[in-house]
This record gives sequence, structure tokens and C-alpha cells, in this order.
Amino acid sequence: MGIRRTRLMLASLIVIMGTLLGCPGAATAKRAPTVIIVGAGMSGISAAKTLSDAGIKRILILEATNRIGGRMYKANFSGVSVELGANWVSGVGGPQVNPIWIMANKLRLKSFLSNFQNISSNTYKPVGGVYEESVARKAFEVAEQVVEFGTEVSKDLAARKQPDISILTSQRLKNYFPKTPLEMVIDYYLCDFESAEPPRATSLLNSVPSSTYSNFGEDSYFVADPRGYESVVHYVAQQFLTTNAAGQITDPRLQLKKVVTEISRSPRGVAVKTEDGLVHRADYVIVSVSLGVLQNNLIKFHPSLPQWKILALDQFNMAIYTKIFLKFPYKFWPSGNGTEFFLYAHEKRGYYPFWQHLEREFPGENVLFVTVTDDESRRLEQQSDSETKAEIMAVLRNMFGKQIPEATDILVPRWLSNRFYKGSYSNWPIGVSHHQFNQIKVTTFIRNSSG
Repeated sequence: MGIRRTRLMLASLIVIMGTLLGCPGAATAKRAPTVIIVGAGMSGISAAKTLSDAGIKRILILEATNRIGGRMYKANFSGVSVELGANWVSGVGGPQVNPIWIMANKLRLKSFLSNFQNISSNTYKPVGGVYEESVARKAFEVAEQVVEFGTEVSKDLAARKQPDISILTSQRLKNYFPKTPLEMVIDYYLCDFESAEPPRATSLLNSVPSSTYSNFGEDSYFVADPRGYESVVHYVAQQFLTTNAAGQITDPRLQLKKVVTEISRSPRGVAVKTEDGLVHRADYVIVSVSLGVLQNNLIKFHPSLPQWKILALDQFNMAIYTKIFLKFPYKFWPSGNGTEFFLYAHEKRGYYPFWQHLEREFPGENVLFVTVTDDESRRLEQQSDSETKAEIMAVLRNMFGKQIPEATDILVPRWLSNRFYKGSYSNWPIGVSHHQFNQIKVTTFIRNSSG
């Protein structure tokens, strides 16, 4: 199956110019401009490197957390390094080479080709084991035909410059209405597992087909390296920031635990205020924080951003994608070729639907993880880990029997609750054009009051 595994993390790049030409503090030919970059995820570090490569060395990177990498975020879980955020190098083996794949290979990151071909044989009923392979396969074939139909509809809409529709609308055009637990979990797998939102919320025209896979290839590699997927961000940073003999960044132009709260103009350019009360001044500022942070007004702009910019930011959806990790005293699930990924069908769509064991990645560690998204992610963030664990154990006992052991550890990320992210990654909603998307990153000029 040509299943998409995009893990896009849209960071909003807003360039704010403190003054116009001739105003006090504007960059002149006498000296290079100074630039503050807010955020040290992949977008912020890449922006800083681009400036450095262009000869602009007077930069300052302000990162709210104690690390760089953004939502490329590893964590120690029961002795193994797991990825809370981005996990796959998506788009490998195509006509163009994915730049992330180039970096992963240079770093020799430990990664594993994900093979989803056998998932129809690993789809579990609400209670009582797996569906018969022939039954599940037939349901998959119907759903995949609907996906192919949607792809052709999307191409036709683009060719005729017609308005956008949702993926759900394209399903209805094909008279496809997933109702049974089996149909709903397949629909979730083909849409929500990719976009983190249901078909009704996702643009057909701008999501199907995926340019990532068209350009870079259909393969996806699951990163499971002790150094973490965030190593690629460090790789970029180390090309222009000073490091010590151990490769750790020591450059004073990178400052961690600097939570930006306000960005305003001043006679000397822009002023960036951090939570510790300090004010950092520069000619320009590049904002590369999570879209969710901007949508929640966690950074105040003085004067306010123009309405066209606010509208562009607010029209996109900040989705939530939650991977819940569990540790067990011993393995009770099938292992070997073709068993890594499995689905759980439930009367409630999206209820602990997508599972993966990590036997290849961490042999003998007996670690599973389950993925939930959207409303289920929101619900789980509001309850305790013990409540979530109890729900998950009930699901596993429905799949594998009541004799299975209790999980000894659980890790539940909370992306929405985390004020530095406020979600996992953006999803392209219905009706938002490429022009509106481009307005997110277009330069915003703020005129000095004296100009």
C-alpha cells in the first residue's frame, strides 16, 4: 500500500522589520544587520545557518526550552531512547533525494524501513482476536479504491482550478461511508494516522497526492537511535555554531531557557523581551515557534500583527498526535516479519487504533506504543496516566486475552498542554489556499512611528 507517513511540523516564519529605510536603527552598508531568531527547532536553526552562510554572523538564537530540536524530541523510557515527536524519515527512494535522509545517512542514524504491507492480517476485532484476513483485506481494498478516487478528484480540481473540498466530501462522492469498527479503523489508518485529523477537517486539494512522496519516494524509515532524531538539528547547528571537543554547542549566540513573551519595535529596531525580564535588541527578528504558540497569543506583538497575517495563522489547524509508550515484563504479542504494525477496531472511531511493537528497534525490551490523535489526544491529556493505562490494558486484553501481564511503565506525551508547542504539527484544512499559506511566512514590515 502506498500509505503516506508525513510528519510535517509547520513552524511560522515571520520576519519583522523594525524600521524602514532611512529610519534610526535600520541596517546600513556600514555594518551587517543583527538578527534574533526565536526558536531552535529545525526551522529556527536552519534559518540561522542560512544567515550565517550569507555572511550575517551577528545573530542571537533564543530557545524557550533547555535543548534544541523542537518537536524532534527524544526521551528516555525504561532504559531506551524513544521519540516523542517526529519519528519517521518520510519520503525515501524516489526521483529526488530527501535532504533529511542525506543528513540521517551522514550521521549513520539507526533507522528501520517500515513495512505496512501486512497490516490487514494484523487487524483486531473489538473483542476476540484478529479479523479473518480475507475479510480485512476486502475492506482495505474498498478503502484504497476510495483513496485512489480521491487522488484523481484532487488532480481534476487542480487542473480546472476548482474550489477545494474535504477528504470526507471525496469519500461521499464515491458513496463511501465507514460505519463498522473495521471500516472506521481502516479509514483512520488511511487518513488520521497521517494528518492527525479526520477526513472532514483535511483539505483534499492540498493534501492529496502528497508532494513529499511524489518527489522523494514512497518509503519511510523509523528512527530509533540513542542519539535521537534531533541529531539532525544538532548536525545543522554544528556547521555554524561553536562547539567544544565533545561536539557540544558552546556558542554564546545560542541561549537556552529564554522564553520570549513580547516582540515590539523600538528606535533601534526591534526589541524582544524574555520571561526573565531581559530585553534583546536587533534590526530584525525571525519567529520560528510552533503555530500553536502563535495561535494562542503566547507572544505579544507591539504593534499587533496585521489582520492578513493573523488570518493566515489562524486558518491552519494545529493537530495533536500522541504516541503512548508502554513497557511490559515479557512479550505477549506476535513478533517476526509482518507483525510490527497492528490495528484495533472499536465502536468508537480513533479509540487506541494504531499499534507498533519495537522488537526490531529494541530487542528484548518488550516495548509497545499506541497512537491516538485529535479529540482522543485532547481527552487523554485531561486524565491521569493511571486512567490511560487502565483503558489501554482493557484494549490489550480485548485483543490478546485476560492473561496478559500488567504494563510496568507508561509514558504519555502532552503536546497540547505544553506551552512551548501547543500541539504536534499543522494540518492543511479545507479551503485554505497556497497564497494564504505563503502569507504565514511572508515578511511583515512594521513602520517606525517617526517614519
